[in-house]
Amino acid sequence: MTHRPSPSDHSASDPEPARSPGRPAEPPIQAEPPEVAADYSFARLPRLRWERRSFEDCDFTEADLRELVTVGCTFTRCDFGGADLGESQHTASAFRSCVFRRTVLTGSTFEGCSLLGSSFEDARLRPVRFRETDLTLVALPGADLRRVVLSGVRLREADLFQANLSHADLRDADLGGARLTEANLTEADLRGAVIDPGAFRQAAVAGARVDTAQAITFAVAHGLVVD
Repeated sequence: MTHRPSPSDHSASDPEPARSPGRPAEPPIQAEPPEVAADYSFARLPRLRWERRSFEDCDFTEADLRELVTVGCTFTRCDFGGADLGESQHTASAFRSCVFRRTVLTGSTFEGCSLLGSSFEDARLRPVRFRETDLTLVALPGADLRRVVLSGVRLREADLFQANLSHADLRDADLGGARLTEANLTEADLRGAVIDPGAFRQAAVAGARVDTAQAITFAVAHGLVVD
């Protein structure tokens, strides 16, 4: 039977009690055991704070998770389809192989997070902020990422087919092996980014800012001889 969490499951972690002088140090707080196949679908849980919690194969479809704060949490194969995560903040949390289909992520921040292998079909992403975040193997086909700051983000082997990255800040991002067929990189800032030579043929790059090494790569990719 699918477990439906009780209201007590939704409360934030209790604060650590104050330690009096001479009292032995408390042992480190251990992460809670994972919740497996829990049903949070259609739940109304705005403005919660979750720390060091773990969720596996949980259903968050259509849940109201606005302004959710997660710190050091792990979500594995969880479904956030249709959920509202607007204005949420995530620090050092992992979303592994999660589904964000039609999910609202506007105004959300991911800092020091991993979204390895997650998919974002028809998700509302603007404006979203990714800082020092790993987006390796994510699926973002057709995503609207105009003017989104992705500097320093790891996007290795990401699916960016037909994604709109015009005016995006991709400085020092790692796009190695990313699928950029028919992607829009017009006027994007690519300086310092790792990007495969073929991407300059597959994507629209008019007006993109590049560094000298990338300019040479672009020229060679288009059959020019650089002396």
